[in-house]
Amino acid sequence: MSTHSFKLNGKRVSVECADDVRVLWVLRDLLGVHGPKYGCGLGVCQACTCHVNGKAFNTCSVRIGDIKPGDEITTIEGLAGTVGRELHPMQEAWLDHDVAQCGYCQPGQIMAAVALVNQTRGNVTDAELDGLRNVCRCGTYPRIRAAIKDGAMRMRQHGG
Repeated sequence: MSTHSFKLNGKRVSVECADDVRVLWVLRDLLGVHGPKYGCGLGVCQACTCHVNGKAFNTCSVRIGDIKPGDEITTIEGLAGTVGRELHPMQEAWLDHDVAQCGYCQPGQIMAAVALVNQTRGNVTDAELDGLRNVCRCGTYPRIRAAIKDGAMRMRQHGG
């Protein structure tokens, strides 16, 4: 067992566990953060997508031993805090476009969308949207695409 320290949603945390435990299970089982979902455990469905140092990553595929003390993980629970608002602009767009159906994939979808918008500096193309591979079993892809485009515009206007 090792002690692993990092920043989670703006606060320093420490957990004791084996180095090979996946970050998803550290978040959910040891730290009680349930936004990232378990879907496939292989990084394919991307329901577990969070940010590490601002970049999207699949928590089911990364060992906690690979997270450094200076790393900052942001989950859907901490996303609004990154812009100092009640909701992140992407979350607002998600609600306004009535994206969620069952809602299971939504945290991962939103986190991947925010990372993409940040990476492209708010100029998301249709080809880049095609590259997002988060699986939505309900098939709300047209609403997801519309919300991402709207969320990108809101992020440019309001920061985020």
